[in-house]
Amino acid sequence: MANSNLTSNAPAFSRTAINLADPRLGARTVLSSDDFFAPMSRMLDPEPAVFIAGKYDENGKWMDGWESRRKRVTGHDFCVVKLGVAGQLFGVDIDTSHFTGNFPPAASIEACQSDDDIPGPQTRWVEVLPAVALNGNAHHFHAIEESDVYTHIRLNIYPDGGVARLRVYGRPRRDVSRDSDVDLASAMNGARVVTANNEHYGYASNLLLPTRAANIGEGWETRRRREPGADWCIIELAVPGEIHTVEVDTAHFKGNYADRCSLQGAIVKSSTDESLVTQSMFWPVLMSEKKLDMDRLHAFTPELVEPVTHVRFNILPDGGVSRLRLRGRPSCSA
Repeated sequence: MANSNLTSNAPAFSRTAINLADPRLGARTVLSSDDFFAPMSRMLDPEPAVFIAGKYDENGKWMDGWESRRKRVTGHDFCVVKLGVAGQLFGVDIDTSHFTGNFPPAASIEACQSDDDIPGPQTRWVEVLPAVALNGNAHHFHAIEESDVYTHIRLNIYPDGGVARLRVYGRPRRDVSRDSDVDLASAMNGARVVTANNEHYGYASNLLLPTRAANIGEGWETRRRREPGADWCIIELAVPGEIHTVEVDTAHFKGNYADRCSLQGAIVKSSTDESLVTQSMFWPVLMSEKKLDMDRLHAFTPELVEPVTHVRFNILPDGGVSRLRLRGRPSCSA
């Protein structure tokens, strides 16, 4: 069974960017106009929404998401989310799974920069997604083209109703160039997965999450390989740097962990994401093949230490890895 978080029409930003609205990163809902039927916090649950027939609470049918009451006055409902980390926005998924007769017909998104948990009345909000039509029981992916860095988003629904899940895909922006030791592959520091050859059971971007995986569904897992070769993913580091320690975590992977791994790297000054696939095959080997064990955190020392901007992480022949940490020193010479 393929990863239940994946959808057949999911765009690239949902596979390569991090969900800035993930509570595991510290994101939380801080304000809503109304969440009478279902609490706003439920909308950020990292697990896919579920429907439980026959389940009711004191206010009516239990729904897995945020749901406001039927509006009997003018206006619209909204929910404010403080992102787990400030970042640049690439796109969103407004998911109305299981909401059929009670979904909002339209929604829009605004964003702001604020040092406060709840932005004040003088906060300047920027519309990053104009009002779009919504359907019931569906994912709604929309790209966002914004170069600014934001700390909060506000989801407006017109006029009322329920949203099962909200994903806000983006790239954290932190200045780690002055740190002496940093995880160059952490999504929280701005690293990103450029592409991967296979993500049948889980996205490669999971490798870069800051917390240890809670289960195999939170890792990168490929299908069973029936031909020669290896699976791989390409990662753009948060900043150019020299990698001195490679940590590979196979937590929760037991009968399906990757048997071996290796690491290649290079300085890429200018290139499209697509062209990196072929280039990466010939990048210098930073760390030769290392044996992996199931459900274990491994630490390796690379044989070659030099400044790189991108790495190719190879798993042989296939399988799953939950996290990858590339600890090193930012380099000004790359």
